[in-house]
Amino acid sequence: MKKISCNYSKHLGKKSYYIDKYTPSLLESIPRSLGREQIGLIDEKILPNGFDLWTAFELSWLNKKGKPIVAIAEFKIPATSKNLIESKSFKLYLNSLNQSHFDSSNQLQSILSKDLSNKASGIVSVEIFEGMRGYSKKIHDLDGISIDEIDIEVNNYDFNDSYLKEAITESSPLVAETLTSNLLKSNCLVTNQPDWGSIYIKYEGKKINREKLLRYIISFRKHNEFHEQCVERIFSDIKKHCSPKKLSVFARYTRRGGLDINPFRSDYESTPQIGRLIRQ
Repeated sequence: MKKISCNYSKHLGKKSYYIDKYTPSLLESIPRSLGREQIGLIDEKILPNGFDLWTAFELSWLNKKGKPIVAIAEFKIPATSKNLIESKSFKLYLNSLNQSHFDSSNQLQSILSKDLSNKASGIVSVEIFEGMRGYSKKIHDLDGISIDEIDIEVNNYDFNDSYLKEAITESSPLVAETLTSNLLKSNCLVTNQPDWGSIYIKYEGKKINREKLLRYIISFRKHNEFHEQCVERIFSDIKKHCSPKKLSVFARYTRRGGLDINPFRSDYESTPQIGRLIRQ
């Protein structure tokens, strides 16, 4: 795996000074092409649809009278954007709002969308739930067939997509099903901090061997890659080795620093059917 140097970012993997006045220059982006080169997704014609859904649970600012306001915010960064937003810089940027005055949540929403869209080189949508009002994301269960109860012995935790090479056979029946797992774990490409997630794989095509799919998911356990890149890799590997007619992959990761990142990729759906999980 090609590593991203810490020198690429002013913040990632380095000591941080927390600025609490609005500072858009804190935001940093990383070209999606750096990860996509590794999995053969450079051709825009074969890119899946989708977006990266971020949830900010610790958003706060001052109104025009100086009174603190708290909110939850959701950000949708399209998969077609040129860049992904570097997560530590995103946290620092949101923290810079803490002692900054804004006339209304609508004003702040416009500012956030503009700043993030500029960095991502794509239109980023923002929704702010001031005082948590209107945030209706109730806790969901993973809606599908869990493969976590398959009783297997595991003694190798190196990433290995070859588990999927024999995951279908000529005699595999055609199915339409959703498989899920809470055993997804990867590590930050730069800092090596663990990223914990739940994965939702919805497909139509030849039935995928569930044990082999579980082994493949577990093989991410020591793998170093950003959330967005992991999901695109999973999507691409399943398409390559299992050739489903339709495929959606959605990962809901646990939050770090008040932010969670939830990448969704599909070749036939516009949005996932599952919301926030109990781990979030």
